[in-house]
Amino acid sequence: MSNIGIIIPERAADIGNFMVGRLLPFIEKRAVGPFVFIDHMGPAELKDYQNLDVPPHPHIGLSTLTYLFEGAIFHRDSIGSAIEIQPGAVNWMTAGKGVVHSERTPEHLRHTDKRLHGLQIWVALPKHLEASEPSFYHIEASDIPAWEQDGVHYKLIAGEAFGKTSPVPVHSKLYFLEIKTGNSPAKISIGSELYGESALYILEGNIKSEGNTYEPKFILIAKDAKLCEFEMDANTTVYIFGGEAFPEERYIHWNFVNSDKQVIEQAKHDWKDQKFPKVPGETDFVPLPATSLK
Repeated sequence: MSNIGIIIPERAADIGNFMVGRLLPFIEKRAVGPFVFIDHMGPAELKDYQNLDVPPHPHIGLSTLTYLFEGAIFHRDSIGSAIEIQPGAVNWMTAGKGVVHSERTPEHLRHTDKRLHGLQIWVALPKHLEASEPSFYHIEASDIPAWEQDGVHYKLIAGEAFGKTSPVPVHSKLYFLEIKTGNSPAKISIGSELYGESALYILEGNIKSEGNTYEPKFILIAKDAKLCEFEMDANTTVYIFGGEAFPEERYIHWNFVNSDKQVIEQAKHDWKDQKFPKVPGETDFVPLPATSLK
């Protein structure tokens, strides 16, 4: 990326019984376009007695995007959705005025050794949709636009770019792209395809820009998406995400995102009082933490 403004390292974060690498928010950069939160899960080697178990917890004012590289997660929510997500597919849940969901290792994997690796992403909603009805969509891997150009593999996981549109039903102008090289390096010049704010996350391999080499587990924030140029080494995978930023600031407390702090305060009280809808088949829940993201 020939106009790097901020370099963000992945930072360890504890989400209960699982450690993740937190990418956003960062003190110097709270959001990139509508993207307000990204966790890199794993890669984790889980033994036959270890499982992912995130009990029911609430969200407001955002959409969650789950994208796995390895493993599987079973999603249940208060809308009534109950589905297993596998690598390459997308779970897209829009919380709106309030939704509750759990994320667990599927039953058929709970007594075997397994791996789990992926991204958990939060996308803020436009102000007029922050109190909308919740919804959930599962998009199979085979339905995600994928193509090859000059030996480089592209996937448009969500949003619009390259004249293509992902079937993930996003609510604002954004993009979330996967770019992979094979056994040869490649020069990438895609500034004309991008818009708004833009950032690049290096999952594996290396990229080069203006004589500098950047390694995995870093996010590079562009000053101007239209100047997005960089070189990828062979066997490198990067994710580019961004889009049009909202005019209003978004506040985050725990799992709540909103442009109005009072709405977040009410959500905190409602969760403490267990006024959110329940997840069918679940009885436990995650208590409201004393401190959280600000």
